[in-house]
Amino acid sequence: MNKSLLTGFIKAEALRNNFSACGISRTQHLSDEKLKMEAWLAKGMHGNMHYLEKNKEKRYDPSKLVDNARSVITVLYNYYPNEKLPENDNYKLSKYAYGKDYHYIIKEKLRALLAAVEEKTGRRTARIFVDSAPVLDRAWARQSGLGFIGKNTMLINNKMGSFFFIGHIIIDLELDYDNPETGNYCGTCTLCIDACPTQALQPFQLDARKCISYITIENRDKIPEDFRGKMNNWIFGCDICQDICPWNRFSIPHTEPLFEPSEALASMKKVNWESLDKSQFKTLFKNSAVERAGFNGLKRNIDFVAENTNFRPE
Repeated sequence: MNKSLLTGFIKAEALRNNFSACGISRTQHLSDEKLKMEAWLAKGMHGNMHYLEKNKEKRYDPSKLVDNARSVITVLYNYYPNEKLPENDNYKLSKYAYGKDYHYIIKEKLRALLAAVEEKTGRRTARIFVDSAPVLDRAWARQSGLGFIGKNTMLINNKMGSFFFIGHIIIDLELDYDNPETGNYCGTCTLCIDACPTQALQPFQLDARKCISYITIENRDKIPEDFRGKMNNWIFGCDICQDICPWNRFSIPHTEPLFEPSEALASMKKVNWESLDKSQFKTLFKNSAVERAGFNGLKRNIDFVAENTNFRPE
């Protein structure tokens, strides 16, 4: 199979495996992204995510992750829900955490895609990545023509919005490459920046230390007092800057049954969250992304939000 036919086969197979989109880019050193990342790290905006300070050259150069790497195959996988969890008398979870942990679901589908490629080409030198190694996910998606980076720092696809996961196969195959998305289509819009209750956003830059998602998931310490009255009932993650983005008017519901919330999760109310015990946590969130916060982390978030729901700064 020649290069063009193989490229077409990979993209068609990706769609057959229920990926929303697939793009392919040539492996290269991401020198511009390196400059941006290093400047961001130097400002300490990554907070306590010290893992971002490690293996940095691997983050910028895929040839250090996969020997003889030639191509980065990037896929998008939609997680926009059919219905949001009820918000009346309730706390809020980020939409990506409604169902089962996306890492396992997308990795399985990428393994199937890689197996299909190897059926055509023979055994390859390749690795699969789903938010689990030093890979600049959004940068490679942009390089593969799958979207632009918005002022909220999210990858935005102008046909689907931004509610999707990103996965990659870095492989030793020479393929046809998509054109990088070099434009930006936010224009003068600042809705995401204006809507953020903690002022975590500047245009195209996120200060993780001020971000509700970081504070409720990555942060292992007490929630800073600065967040009192600003959490908007979020106890795991935050979707504010995506929910308000005009590009997400193009979002359509996903078709992945494993991303659907359980009946038990959909029926939770504030009183149920506030009385949550470890056994209930394990039942509600087995094999879920919420396990990342752990029972103690989620309880910390619930307690903080519950205590400060009616708080108003002087």
